[in-house]
Amino acid sequence: MKRFHVHLHVFDLAASMAFYSKLFAAEPARVESDYAKWMLADPPVNFAISTRGAQPGLDHFGFQVDNADDLATLKAQAQAADMALLDEGETTCCYARSDKYWVTDPQGVAWEQFHTLGNIPTFNSASNPAPALNCCAPAASKAEAASGGCCAPAPSAASTTSSCCAPTAGGAARQGCC
Repeated sequence: MKRFHVHLHVFDLAASMAFYSKLFAAEPARVESDYAKWMLADPPVNFAISTRGAQPGLDHFGFQVDNADDLATLKAQAQAADMALLDEGETTCCYARSDKYWVTDPQGVAWEQFHTLGNIPTFNSASNPAPALNCCAPAASKAEAASGGCCAPAPSAASTTSSCCAPTAGGAARQGCC
């Protein structure tokens, strides 16, 4: 099964949690000091919010799948469409350990495609196997983001995403992540 994924940045987590809990008529499946996630069944959506971005609004879209075979199918579809892939493999981010990769649409919107392997107690693990892409580290503060640090939007004017894990509109990994 595929589940659509949306991640938004918000300034006020408590107010946003209250709003989305009422909107979805459901409480979040996971709540942390800087993050909340709803795993909705109808429609099947993994909807996440966090306070880690420089600006409120869309961080990225994605698809979450139930198994490695479904992830391989999505990856083959992306490759057939000549999309540049940023393959993180097994990594940690958003309080989870996942196998994931990223693609970026022609407008610069990042799409995460992933298979969740388990939960972790922190936003990101220090043992992340891709330290060069260690962009989800708790050290990324709003001050860092505002100064162009880890979670700031990509330098491309066409980019509308601020996901520092995602590739830039040209498909390359973002530079300067944490």
